[in-house]
Amino acid sequence: MLFTDTVIKMIIQGLYDTLYMTIISTLMAYVLGIPLGIALAITDNKGIKPNVLIYKILDLISNIIRSVPFLILLILVMPITKLIVGKTYGSSATIVPLVIAAAPFIARMVESSLQEVDKGVIEAAQSMGAGTFTIIWKVLIVEARTSLIVGMTIALGTILGYSAMAGIVGGGGLGDIAIRYGFYRSETDIMIATVVILVVLVQSLQGVGMMASRRLDKRKLN
Repeated sequence: MLFTDTVIKMIIQGLYDTLYMTIISTLMAYVLGIPLGIALAITDNKGIKPNVLIYKILDLISNIIRSVPFLILLILVMPITKLIVGKTYGSSATIVPLVIAAAPFIARMVESSLQEVDKGVIEAAQSMGAGTFTIIWKVLIVEARTSLIVGMTIALGTILGYSAMAGIVGGGGLGDIAIRYGFYRSETDIMIATVVILVVLVQSLQGVGMMASRRLDKRKLN
């Protein structure tokens, strides 16, 4: 199939929809994931506010959601998606399951990043009378910022992959185009084009993220 103006416009729209789903979902997932990750990190038995009960509850919720394959989760939350968005197909509808799937994943990365902070720095802050809130925002987050940015880069790539998978149920974006035209209609050129664009997107996001993390590392060393 030749790349006519119609096909090119369709791919451009698919690219826009994919970026829209990925960026909005990532932002919303971080709104949920950061507090959850902080709660997991500080209530752990080695955290600054150990609490076995709270940690086990949050740990269980996170593990259950992360254990469900995204395509199955996509179908399971359709009633919730329809309640929030009013429909179960399209790029806006796909954001709902993307956020639900990504938030626990992000929480785990945030938890891991915060747990890597030098205990000596935390103890020094505590000895100076710093409260829990101050330690979280002025010690843990600041010291873990490089790792957090690397984690965001990984999250963007993961959510981008999820958004492409959503195409199998009419989720919109490049994944939807690849499945409708590349798979069902056996139009290999469109399939290849969408795959190439997705690869370029992931590599670009990873490149920007790693560059930002290296710059923060240099500032920290200086």
